[in-house]
Amino acid sequence: MLGALALPVLSATAASAAPAAVTEAPASGCCDLPPLPYAVHAKAVTIRSKASSKSTAVGVLYKSHKFSVSKKSGNWLYIKDKTTGVRGWVSGTYVYRDVRMCLD
Repeated sequence: MLGALALPVLSATAASAAPAAVTEAPASGCCDLPPLPYAVHAKAVTIRSKASSKSTAVGVLYKSHKFSVSKKSGNWLYIKDKTTGVRGWVSGTYVYRDVRMCLD
Protein backbone atom coordinates (compact mmCIF):
# COMPACT_ATOMS: atom_id res chain seq x y z
CA MET A 1 0.00 0.00 0.00
CA LEU A 2 2.86 2.37 0.68
CA GLY A 3 4.13 1.78 -2.85
CA ALA A 4 0.77 2.78 -4.27
CA LEU A 5 0.96 6.11 -2.46
CA ALA A 6 4.54 6.81 -3.52
CA LEU A 7 3.85 6.27 -7.23
CA PRO A 8 1.45 9.24 -7.63
CA VAL A 9 3.85 11.50 -5.73
CA LEU A 10 6.75 10.58 -8.03
CA SER A 11 4.65 11.05 -11.16
CA ALA A 12 3.41 14.44 -9.91
CA THR A 13 6.98 15.57 -9.35
CA ALA A 14 8.00 14.53 -12.86
CA ALA A 15 4.95 16.22 -14.37
CA SER A 16 5.58 19.48 -12.53
CA ALA A 17 9.21 19.51 -13.71
CA ALA A 18 8.22 19.37 -17.39
CA PRO A 19 6.69 22.88 -17.62
CA ALA A 20 9.73 24.36 -15.90
CA ALA A 21 11.94 22.91 -18.62
CA VAL A 22 9.74 24.50 -21.31
CA THR A 23 9.90 27.97 -19.76
CA GLU A 24 13.68 27.79 -19.45
CA ALA A 25 14.11 27.32 -23.20
CA PRO A 26 16.00 30.21 -24.81
CA ALA A 27 13.61 32.78 -26.27
CA SER A 28 14.34 34.02 -29.76
CA GLY A 29 14.98 37.75 -29.61
CA CYS A 30 13.22 38.80 -32.78
CA CYS A 31 13.38 42.44 -31.68
CA ASP A 32 17.12 42.29 -32.40
CA LEU A 33 16.54 41.27 -36.03
CA PRO A 34 16.75 43.86 -38.83
CA PRO A 35 13.50 45.38 -40.11
CA LEU A 36 11.57 43.55 -42.79
CA PRO A 37 11.97 44.77 -46.39
CA TYR A 38 9.55 47.17 -48.06
CA ALA A 39 6.75 45.50 -50.00
CA VAL A 40 3.92 46.60 -52.29
CA HIS A 41 0.58 46.03 -50.54
CA ALA A 42 -1.66 46.66 -53.56
CA LYS A 43 -1.90 45.21 -57.08
CA ALA A 44 -0.08 48.23 -58.47
CA VAL A 45 1.11 51.64 -57.24
CA THR A 46 1.63 54.77 -59.33
CA ILE A 47 5.17 56.12 -59.36
CA ARG A 48 5.05 59.94 -59.34
CA SER A 49 7.54 62.68 -60.21
CA LYS A 50 7.03 64.49 -56.87
CA ALA A 51 5.83 63.49 -53.41
CA SER A 52 2.25 64.50 -54.19
CA SER A 53 -0.83 62.68 -55.46
CA LYS A 54 -1.38 65.53 -57.95
CA SER A 55 2.07 65.24 -59.57
CA THR A 56 2.77 63.60 -62.92
CA ALA A 57 2.76 59.81 -63.08
CA VAL A 58 6.05 58.45 -64.42
CA GLY A 59 5.41 54.72 -64.08
CA VAL A 60 3.68 51.87 -62.28
CA LEU A 61 5.17 49.68 -59.55
CA TYR A 62 3.72 46.16 -59.51
CA LYS A 63 3.99 43.56 -56.73
CA SER A 64 6.31 41.42 -58.84
CA HIS A 65 8.81 44.26 -59.41
CA LYS A 66 12.06 44.54 -57.49
CA PHE A 67 12.69 47.99 -56.05
CA SER A 68 14.79 49.88 -53.52
CA VAL A 69 13.88 52.76 -51.24
CA SER A 70 16.42 55.55 -50.82
CA LYS A 71 14.59 58.25 -48.85
CA LYS A 72 11.31 59.27 -47.21
CA SER A 73 9.35 62.50 -47.16
CA GLY A 74 6.32 62.41 -44.91
CA ASN A 75 4.25 59.45 -46.08
CA TRP A 76 6.06 59.24 -49.46
CA LEU A 77 8.99 57.00 -50.41
CA TYR A 78 11.52 57.72 -53.16
CA ILE A 79 12.13 54.43 -54.97
CA LYS A 80 14.03 52.99 -57.89
CA ASP A 81 12.13 50.30 -59.74
CA LYS A 82 14.92 47.85 -60.59
CA THR A 83 12.70 46.00 -63.05
CA THR A 84 11.99 49.02 -65.28
CA GLY A 85 14.64 51.53 -64.13
CA VAL A 86 12.03 54.19 -63.27
CA ARG A 87 12.72 56.45 -60.29
CA GLY A 88 10.10 58.42 -58.41
CA TRP A 89 7.82 58.76 -55.42
CA VAL A 90 5.23 56.25 -54.20
CA SER A 91 2.71 56.57 -51.40
CA GLY A 92 3.61 54.98 -48.07
CA THR A 93 -0.03 53.94 -47.81
CA TYR A 94 0.61 51.15 -50.32
CA VAL A 95 4.37 50.55 -50.00
CA TYR A 96 5.58 49.83 -46.47
CA ARG A 97 7.41 47.35 -44.29
CA ASP A 98 5.49 44.53 -42.65
CA VAL A 99 5.57 44.49 -38.87
CA ARG A 100 7.48 41.66 -37.19
CA MET A 101 5.46 39.95 -34.46
CA CYS A 102 7.57 38.85 -31.46
CA LEU A 103 6.00 36.27 -29.19
CA ASP A 104 7.67 36.02 -25.80
